[in-house]
Amino acid sequence: MSAAWLHLPILQVVLPLFGAIAAAFLKRSASAFALALVVSWLMPVIAGALLWQVLTGGPVSYHLGGWEPPWGIEYRVDLLNAFVLLLISAIGAVIMPAARRSIDLEIEADRQPRFYCMFLLCLTGLLGIAITGDAFNAFVFLEISSLSTYVLIALGPDRRALLAAYRYLIVGTIGATFYVIGVGLLYLVTGTLNMADLAVRIGPAWEAQSRAIIAALGFITVGVGLKLALFPLHAWLPNAYTYAPSWVTVFLSASATKVAIYLLVRFYFSVFGSAVDLDLLPVATFIVALSVAAMFLASISAVFEPNLKRMLAYSSVAQIGYITLGIGLQNQAGVTGGLVHIVNHGMMKAALFLAAGAVLLRVRTVRIAELAGIGRKMPWTMAAFSVAGLGLIGTPGTTGFVSKWYLVLGAIERGWWPLAFLIVASSVIALVYVGRFLEIAWMREPAEGLAEAADPPGSVLLPLLILAAATIYFGLDTALTAGIAGQAAQSLLGGMR
Repeated sequence: MSAAWLHLPILQVVLPLFGAIAAAFLKRSASAFALALVVSWLMPVIAGALLWQVLTGGPVSYHLGGWEPPWGIEYRVDLLNAFVLLLISAIGAVIMPAARRSIDLEIEADRQPRFYCMFLLCLTGLLGIAITGDAFNAFVFLEISSLSTYVLIALGPDRRALLAAYRYLIVGTIGATFYVIGVGLLYLVTGTLNMADLAVRIGPAWEAQSRAIIAALGFITVGVGLKLALFPLHAWLPNAYTYAPSWVTVFLSASATKVAIYLLVRFYFSVFGSAVDLDLLPVATFIVALSVAAMFLASISAVFEPNLKRMLAYSSVAQIGYITLGIGLQNQAGVTGGLVHIVNHGMMKAALFLAAGAVLLRVRTVRIAELAGIGRKMPWTMAAFSVAGLGLIGTPGTTGFVSKWYLVLGAIERGWWPLAFLIVASSVIALVYVGRFLEIAWMREPAEGLAEAADPPGSVLLPLLILAAATIYFGLDTALTAGIAGQAAQSLLGGMR
């Protein structure tokens, strides 16, 4: 086996990190874009190779500096995080060609190299969180991704982007503090930071240190919950997604919250769940209750939003509720539905926000009232939006249906028939806000300000169509998405006490 093949785990992190450093020294935006494009296209190749290694040979363990875990930092890749690595890498690669046009519109030319530097740093942090097997190293990568995200949001053309970034900075700092306090408590109890070693040592320490372990679980849940916008800890998200540069919103909506969800799942099942009987604690009930609240209250907020990006932002909070609902169900079907929705929602929401960015590129507004008849002027863009919107609703034949099907099965398996009904009922609200916009876009006469509107150039339209096609393809062929999510769910649940 070649050295490059053996070092794939570290290459997944080092390449975008070095790319970010190089981009910081570039003066021309075209050069910085080319560098970011090449790096982003390499990432899914590495992630795909890692997934193949896991599928054929089992989990991959990489010891940084040759130091054996638990003393040294371990990068550990199994089905779950290989799945997440491929999602983040693939989304970044698909949407990267669209960045040039979008960023040229919204960010001054002299700031663009710094933008690509921050993007690559953000990508480094997100991939690092997903691949590391060390709890404190995850905190380091969490801060790398968060700090770069604050800058990316603040670069938005609207002055309110600065306030949104500052608000996210405050909330993100609180979340990171809660997380590191939880990790610190675990270290005091167990004397280790390696996640696999934590799972082994928490069990024997439970009887003597149960209060500290429960406190650690609470701190980590709240800290990561702030990062993933778990209702009602989501207040930072709508403004951040609305006022950030459009391409930044596309990337963050498909990746940042998904990686935070992965981190919560990793701690919940692989660390605490393997050592402690979580049925003795009310955590699952707590998560299910908040998830249902997100599904309804955030969706209702989306119904009344006049801004397309903000409508989609509230939709993201609701869709995160579906993912965390699957986690809270704690059975094979439910966890499979939650994990597969990480990928499915990433694809759908990237397509929706990219379509909104294309509209902004052509007509300089995303106010819904001013977009009457936009479907007739931008038919391909709105066709892709319609497909992804149907996915959000959970229409059969789309990826959204697959996710909700598993969630309904999980609720029925637990004997929670009313919850199955609530999943379907919340989809009706999604039909209302998605249908409201589609009616305005397709059924009305074009507004006066849309006379010059047309579909965006190929560099923007092609990624959009790819994402829309993926929404249909993976709704019909679920072998890769639901298949791997099911195996990952089985592994997570099989390791629980």
